[in-house]
Parts: sequence; C-alpha cells; structure tokens
Amino acid sequence: MSHPIVDIHTHVYPQSYMDMLRSRKTVPYVHDPASGAASRLIILSSDDSESIPLDQRGRPVDSSYSDINVKLAFMRRHGITTSVVSLANPWLDFVEPNEAQIWAEKINDDLEATCARVNDAADPEGVRALHEKQTLFAFGALPLSAPSADIVAKEIARLKTLPHLRGVIMGTSGLGKGLDDPGLDPIWAALQDTDSLLFLHPHYGLPDEAFGGPEATDRYGHVLPLALGFPLETTIAVTRMLLAGVFDRFPRLKILLAHSGGTLPFLAGRIESCIAHERKFTANGGDTQGPRTDHPFFPPLDGKEEEPWLSVTTNYKAINTTLADDTDSIKDVLGGNAVRILDLK
Repeated sequence: MSHPIVDIHTHVYPQSYMDMLRSRKTVPYVHDPASGAASRLIILSSDDSESIPLDQRGRPVDSSYSDINVKLAFMRRHGITTSVVSLANPWLDFVEPNEAQIWAEKINDDLEATCARVNDAADPEGVRALHEKQTLFAFGALPLSAPSADIVAKEIARLKTLPHLRGVIMGTSGLGKGLDDPGLDPIWAALQDTDSLLFLHPHYGLPDEAFGGPEATDRYGHVLPLALGFPLETTIAVTRMLLAGVFDRFPRLKILLAHSGGTLPFLAGRIESCIAHERKFTANGGDTQGPRTDHPFFPPLDGKEEEPWLSVTTNYKAINTTLADDTDSIKDVLGGNAVRILDLK
C-alpha cells in the first residue's frame, strides 16, 4: 500500500474502565452471566428494564472492546495503517464528581501507554514510513462531572503533553444541559487556547417517545436509537451551539463530528434559511414579518420578491458545483428524475 489508511472513529475500553463498569450495579455497568457467556454492557436506560432478563440486557462485549491485539488484527484485516482510538459513550460522564479527575487521568494515561507500547513495538528504531506499519493514537476522555470546569480545562492542557493524544472526545449532552450551556464556555476556551481537536459523539440518542415509546424499542432493539437517534442527536446539539453563538465566541474551535455530521450536511441550507428569517422577524425585534403559511416560504429578506430567491439560487449553485461536468446528472436532478418518477411527460 502506498498511502496511509486512517480510522479515527474506533473505540476501546481499557481494562481499568471495564473493571470500573463491572463494579457498578446501575447504568452504565457490565454484567458477567453465570453461564460463562459473553459479558453484557448496559449503557442505555431502556436496556435496563426489569422486563428484560439480566443476561440479555444491553449488548455483548467481548475481547474486541478491550484487547488491543484484537484491534490490531482488525486493522491488518482491513488494511488500516493508523487508528485514533477513544472511549465510547458514556465515557466518564457518570463518575462521581470527586473521582472524575482521578479517573480521567488514569484512563488517559492508560491510552497513552497503550499507544506508546504498540508504536514502539511496531517500529522500535523509528525508521519505517507511516504506511508500512500499524500505529495507534488516541482521543482523551474528559472529567465532565468534576466539580468545576477548571478541572476539565486542566486535563485538556495536560493531554497536550502526552505524545500520542490527538484531541478529546465528548458527548453531545455536554455537562448534561446540551452544548449551548454557558457553563461549557471555559471548556470551549480551553480547547481553543490549546488548539485541541474535539471529536463530538452522540450520547444516548433521542427519547424513546420519539420512536414510539419503550414498546417500539423492545421490538426493534438498537435500530431506532442508534441508526436514527444518534445522527439526529448530533444535528440538534450542533445546531444549538450555532444558535447560541458558540462559534462566534470561539471562532478557532476545531470540532470533528461523528457519523458524517448526522443530518447536518443535508439540512445546512434549511437551517441557514431559518436562522436568517427568524432573526429578522418582528417578533424577535427585527423589521420583517415572518411567513404566515407554507407558501411562499423564506422570501427575500429585503422584501423584493420579484428578484431571485436565495433558497432557489443556492440549490442551483449546489447542484451545478457538485455535479460539475456531469450534465446528464444535472438535468436529472433539476427535472429529469421528477419527470420520470411522477410521469410528467
């Protein structure tokens, strides 16, 4: 292989983390069935229902979660040259406040030691090119439940001194109140000031009620909360950051979004239009009356409705830029598909 293949969304549970989860009896926890079957990881409250036999709750966790040799074998099997590993949800958010800093330092030191051990063994003399060996780096975990944001900021700064740590991972609930919580400002500042990358990952999905209640979750397992809930959770969380002005206050904040950004890439234009109009509404102190019906929606803000509408021209630009010289596809997207599907000939 002539170029590196890097996996930045790959999770591990260090043995110390697994031991901590095994010591717990409430979510999150790990249960070891008496039958000797695979251990079970219970991280969603819906998985901890009394109606579900204990040995069937949550999901099975085998050695692939904690044995780094299994991770390396996976990398070899798929031609991955470098992995940036991280804890998965629920990270350290559930840890008692007085223990949060201790556990964050322990977990992050474990991740650093594992990466160093693997990388040194893979290339003891440091002479081989990156794509000729397997290497590990990591995103650190944050002590978000600590008594003060200063403790979190201190750990962010400390992570910059660990050679194999390349940023931090955090859930979309932040300190528990969402990512537009002003209490997160010291953490955003610490990330920006240290030029640290934040890998933002959904936490628990959307409430069961969004999918039909606990009964639907029982019927369909993790499909609804994970396949749909996680991407939508990311979309909502980041949009709240945008609306709260987080990116205005911290313009150098670097964020990597899990799962391709949820549905943000598809809804960015719609969100932008809503923001532009909402902030001009008379109800919000502006001088433009908001739309009263579904049609026409999002007219030009200057009131000159006879001029091209941004909502239309933006779509034209996106289609032509994305498809470039593929004129047949441009024609299909602009009208050909609709003619065919709706039989408009």
